[in-house]
Amino acid sequence: MIKIAAVTDDGETISEHFGRAYYYAVWTTEEGQLVNKELRDKMGHHHFSGQGFAQQEDPRGHGFGEASHDRHLNMIDVISDCQVLLARGMGRGAQHSMEQAGIRPVLTDIAGIEEAVQAYLAGSLEERPELAH
Repeated sequence: MIKIAAVTDDGETISEHFGRAYYYAVWTTEEGQLVNKELRDKMGHHHFSGQGFAQQEDPRGHGFGEASHDRHLNMIDVISDCQVLLARGMGRGAQHSMEQAGIRPVLTDIAGIEEAVQAYLAGSLEERPELAH
């Protein structure tokens, strides 16, 4: 069994920005077949606005400080049972946090969740690392 999450605002398309998306579409598959599909609420930038987090300097760049990592972990918690996350854009700090949590972030330019999940399962999903920022 593999669970694949995709960041989304509408349950049908993959969001272009991990941090701004409102939901995760989670597809549970067994032997390449869909057995369950659900929509889960996702924490995002909108939950953290106005909280006054100080940006910490980090030599790796934006999104790598301790406060950023803590926010990423809060966003990731609801998909801790997933092995893969599909997004059409994501900060490098969020990617790093995702990997540290044991979830493989996959950046793609495919907009449709179903199409991207099927391509991933078939081993034909073209990853687009340049979509990281």
